[in-house]
Amino acid sequence: QVQLVESGGGSVQAGGSLRLSCAASGITSSRYYMGWFRQAPGKEREGVTAVNSDGFTSYADSVKGRFTISKDNAKNTLYLQMNSLKPEDTAMYYCAANYGSYGANYWKFRGSYNYWGQGTQVTVSS
Repeated sequence: QVQLVESGGGSVQAGGSLRLSCAASGITSSRYYMGWFRQAPGKEREGVTAVNSDGFTSYADSVKGRFTISKDNAKNTLYLQMNSLKPEDTAMYYCAANYGSYGANYWKFRGSYNYWGQGTQVTVSS
């Protein structure tokens, strides 16, 4: 069973940086993709970024140029480096994974992932 555990959340001031980590275990194939989602109070969970099975990365327009997704295959860990944080980035951040690969904007949808972490809170103050 795939398990995902996020860490690294916290509180920062606008303009600051945070790096989230997602430790993955139980993945039995080298062909899988992973993503980061976030959910603010009263809002839908939205896709932030993802990395495909071939290493190709995708980003939501709202975070392009500020957030960077990366994956350390040796450590089975996914990262999200978040720079130039804004108050509107405040949300619970979730790591997600699924076997296979995604096409087009498939990575943005919750239903594209079968495995989820418990989330880590990010709060950005102005």
